[in-house]
Amino acid sequence: MSGHHDEGHTVAGWTGCAVATMGTAVIGLGICGWRPGIWLGLALTAAAVVVTWVLHLAGWGKPPGVRPADQHPLGVRDRSARQGHAGCVACRLAGRRAARAPAKAVPEPAPETAGIETAGAGADLPA
Repeated sequence: MSGHHDEGHTVAGWTGCAVATMGTAVIGLGICGWRPGIWLGLALTAAAVVVTWVLHLAGWGKPPGVRPADQHPLGVRDRSARQGHAGCVACRLAGRRAARAPAKAVPEPAPETAGIETAGAGADLPA
């Protein structure tokens, strides 16, 4: 069962989570009395975002959506990151724009049939 779903466990995700956890722990120390901890913790929490983004762009993250099963393990590097991922905000912020799949054509609605009247709001309907 574990090989059939993609939980998104990546080096970028785990590293960012670890740095953010340290940042919130240091903020907690600051709230308990060590005043520089608030500012240091906020800086660490902001650094978690940057670290995760840089690792994602280096190929240690994952594109949006489900990956193929052979790319699920933690240590697998994403080789398509250099071109950018379609629909990925992190890649878009870095200026990497992947080509999106062409949109499916939507068929035109059928034209109204001439001579058939439809009952409008407030029309008398037969009892």
